[in-house]
Amino acid sequence: MKEFPTIKQMLTSMAAGETQPSDWTRQSLTNIQKIDGKIGAFLRVNEEQALIHARQLDEMAVRWRKNLVSPSDSTRDLFGIPYALKDNMCTKGVGTTAASRILENYIPPYSATVAEKLTQANGVMVGKTNLDEFAMGSSTENSAFQKTHNPHHLNRVPGGSSGGSAAAVAAGMVPFALGSDTGGSIRQPAAFCGVIGVKPTYGRVSRFGLIAFASSLDQIGPIARTVEDVALVLRQISGHDPLDSTSAPASTEDFTRSLTGEVKELRIGVVRDMNAEGVNDQVKAAIDKAISVLSDAGAQVVEVTLPHSAYAVASYYLVAPAEASSNLARYDGVRYGRRVEGETLLEMYEKTRSEGFGLEVKRRIIIGTYALSSGYYDAYYKRAQQMRTLIRQDFDDAFQKCDVIAMPTAPSPAFAFGEKSADPLQMYLEDIFTIPANLAGLPGISLPCGVSDEGLPIGLQLLGKAFDESTVLRAAYGYEQLRGFVMPFPHGLEG
Repeated sequence: MKEFPTIKQMLTSMAAGETQPSDWTRQSLTNIQKIDGKIGAFLRVNEEQALIHARQLDEMAVRWRKNLVSPSDSTRDLFGIPYALKDNMCTKGVGTTAASRILENYIPPYSATVAEKLTQANGVMVGKTNLDEFAMGSSTENSAFQKTHNPHHLNRVPGGSSGGSAAAVAAGMVPFALGSDTGGSIRQPAAFCGVIGVKPTYGRVSRFGLIAFASSLDQIGPIARTVEDVALVLRQISGHDPLDSTSAPASTEDFTRSLTGEVKELRIGVVRDMNAEGVNDQVKAAIDKAISVLSDAGAQVVEVTLPHSAYAVASYYLVAPAEASSNLARYDGVRYGRRVEGETLLEMYEKTRSEGFGLEVKRRIIIGTYALSSGYYDAYYKRAQQMRTLIRQDFDDAFQKCDVIAMPTAPSPAFAFGEKSADPLQMYLEDIFTIPANLAGLPGISLPCGVSDEGLPIGLQLLGKAFDESTVLRAAYGYEQLRGFVMPFPHGLEG
């Protein structure tokens, strides 16, 4: 099979009566069984429950065709479509680990709001995907359980922290998956795996039931193979949620309406001086070509500046670890999760957290605790938050001149396993282009814009104004229709 079906193609087939939900669920499960031994995208496959759910949808589809039931448009968006969830989203009765030993046997008593919404949309969850432990990483090498491989080159990383979700979609195991994005964890793996990933505006999608890393930065979003598919999923998972105090009171939108293919007079902002010296030459060439494609189609290219984004990585690695230090304090061996006994309460705490957390999680807890400690709070955490405000103001100024901002998703294509894991600073710099949008709370998308000489995908990132996902999707869809190339079949799967 050299081409994987999209959500839209599956829906069209089912609407015509050519296939039914159980056909696609069985196909997804078969692909997982055949392929995932190479990739390692899934931590848990939900085979029995997925098939039961799909057969129930088969019966519903029959009633629809006989006009015994009239479905609403919203319940048909994802009807019978198999999907996967990143394993930091709670699923009632189904283990949720955040790829950490400390939650190895945790079974949530409730589901995340996004999981509930996808169930209401009649999607079929086939499994939970791998990630960097507690979503802390850019390569999925930090999972406590296994490494996930890039389907385009098996000795390369898939990106992180949503590497399992991106790899599962790229390898055709599911047509879409959800990931979470704290500093680029949807967009960067989407770029590395040659698929499309959306980070919505902070507050657009409920975080209820997402295992927290950094609460002011985390956001859930879709990964799929076409812009139309991510728009369909985003429509289903967005909207105000009273269970999430940070959920914005924004109305749900039909994002597919913005997919006109028209880019004339769209103003594309380009940041010419943003860390250009650190960008791989092939990435730079692919981004320049993508901007030229948009310009040739009638888009207006304007130069903008984001001067304080040069400090985004430093600011992020104070804010995010500080929030992680606070959020992960709850894993103490008392209430839930792993518990390692000790002779004293303090010894139990020490043993539980020492054995339960991996190296990268420990590193960030220590950094965050230090940044929040007495005497250092003003010097580090407070100043990082002040810089965050300046970064947001830079974007506000830039968007006076343009509708979206274009830049690379990552400075290089996917790197080899172990290439950066020994040097945390080099790993952190992988998120240099994605972090600013998280600090500012803005929406962004990554979509393929080229292939390196080694056959590795290159991602174009488009950023937009707060709650203006429609314009971001419009620009992305317009480019997708114009780009003139198709992502090659993942050659890690050939043979």
